[in-house]
Amino acid sequence: MKNCKQCSIKFQITDKDREYYAKVKVPAPEFCPDCRQRKRMINANQINLYKRKCDATGDMIISAYHPDSPLKVYNQPAWWDLDKWDAVDFGQEFDFNRPFFEQWYEMASKVPRPNLHTGFQFDENAEYTNYAGYNKNCYMLFDSDFNWDCYFSMGVNKSKNCMDNYRLKECELCYESIDCVKCYNLKYSQDCDNCSNSAFLKNCIGCKHCFMCSNLKNKEYFICNKKYDKETFEKLINSLSKHSELQKYMNDWDKFKLQFPQKYMHGIQNENVTGDYLTYSKNAEECFDSMELWDCKYFTRSFGDSKDCMDCDECGDKVQSLYYCAYSGYNVQQMRFCTLSFSESHDLDYCSYCNFSQYCFGCMGLVRKKYCILNKQYTKEEYEELVPKIIEYMKKTGEWGQFFPEKYSDFAYNETLAQEFMPLSKEEVIKRGYKWREKDEKEYLPATAQVPDDSKEADQSICNELFACEKCSRNYKIVEHELKFCKQQGVPITKKCFYCRHKNRFDMRNSRILVDRKCDKCEVEIKTTYLTDRPEKVYCEPCYVESLK
Repeated sequence: MKNCKQCSIKFQITDKDREYYAKVKVPAPEFCPDCRQRKRMINANQINLYKRKCDATGDMIISAYHPDSPLKVYNQPAWWDLDKWDAVDFGQEFDFNRPFFEQWYEMASKVPRPNLHTGFQFDENAEYTNYAGYNKNCYMLFDSDFNWDCYFSMGVNKSKNCMDNYRLKECELCYESIDCVKCYNLKYSQDCDNCSNSAFLKNCIGCKHCFMCSNLKNKEYFICNKKYDKETFEKLINSLSKHSELQKYMNDWDKFKLQFPQKYMHGIQNENVTGDYLTYSKNAEECFDSMELWDCKYFTRSFGDSKDCMDCDECGDKVQSLYYCAYSGYNVQQMRFCTLSFSESHDLDYCSYCNFSQYCFGCMGLVRKKYCILNKQYTKEEYEELVPKIIEYMKKTGEWGQFFPEKYSDFAYNETLAQEFMPLSKEEVIKRGYKWREKDEKEYLPATAQVPDDSKEADQSICNELFACEKCSRNYKIVEHELKFCKQQGVPITKKCFYCRHKNRFDMRNSRILVDRKCDKCEVEIKTTYLTDRPEKVYCEPCYVESLK
């Protein structure tokens, strides 16, 4: 057991871990898994977007970088225009009398950043998206690919005409649903597969025309897990357009679903795994929100086919041998301590925003480069001679094996995923030496109108009004597609801003904290994200499957 250098909590390093560290030629970590993840997450701002000027063209653009950021920010066409600028022009020689991270930041702070992370060349009418690609007619969509007419959502893939969701795959006309697959016209539902024309479902498979049901398979016209007639169902489903009616159902729903057992882990087709929200994985330890992991540990958000990786966030697919990397991937391998480096890259150390590059050390913003150190070009022979010397020097300074210091993040702590998964108060953030962004008072103006109780009462003029979130008072507007969706799908127009709606969906999912407890039926030992003080009944997989019969 070791004591974390940051939080002092004890954490374990197993013999298998040590074998992995030896294989990838890095020292054992000095920080616990949670603190290591915080260091990675503090580099990603996914959902906070701003208007600012492009430093290359002078045009107004949408960006993850606030207008007062001192960094240069280019729109993506300008950033990828290799005929107009080259990141090696910012290169500098390594100084063996100064710390590596100090030199890296000095160089990296001069290199322009892309305004967003999207497949802009494959997008159409998807300006307000980030960490996303191959989307058409999408708005406020994040960490999502291959979608059409999807709005205000996170983690949505291969879906159409969906709004206000969290982690959907191959869905259509879904609203306020979480972790659902191949569903159609589903509302206020969670953890469902192949369900349609229903509302308030939990852990249901193959159900249609059901209302407020849990743990059902292949049922039709069920209400509260009991068979009803078509007319009663349609009366209920058609009453959802009113806030006043919806709130009653919400209160009943929170109580109703607690009657049914939960499987200790969300996932299918796994072998020898621990974590949650995993599918098609083998030998994955303490991993979350991922698919197709093989021999990985401390990995979150793999999009598929990730092998032999440790301490990674949002990497994939087709990645191999990544250690301590974040927001990198797509056919990459042999990378250590890298962020935001994609597409056919390999053998990179301490690189950020590097693409289609190989054999680079401590670089920023390179595209299709080899044998660079601090963005300076070297020959293959010079590179192979200098890098081992730098690593030995970093071992002496205590920097080798450490991730980029948090103070060098491009973003304030409360802009990043770290605040979402590991929230800190402003006082705690400042005490730790991180950056904090204050609220913009211009985003908290008095509302010009009130949201109607029934969406059927709204007309096009509502899109010209300014609203204030009923929870945080932040301003928001109703866009035309949103109004059309609400009226057609019979759901009320929201009274909350996107950020409060997103947090509500986020809070409905289990945290990434694993605990040991016993199955509430057979008392076998299980490892689960259902903490022991939660009210749900939690079953091991055999007991859960038996309960569905």
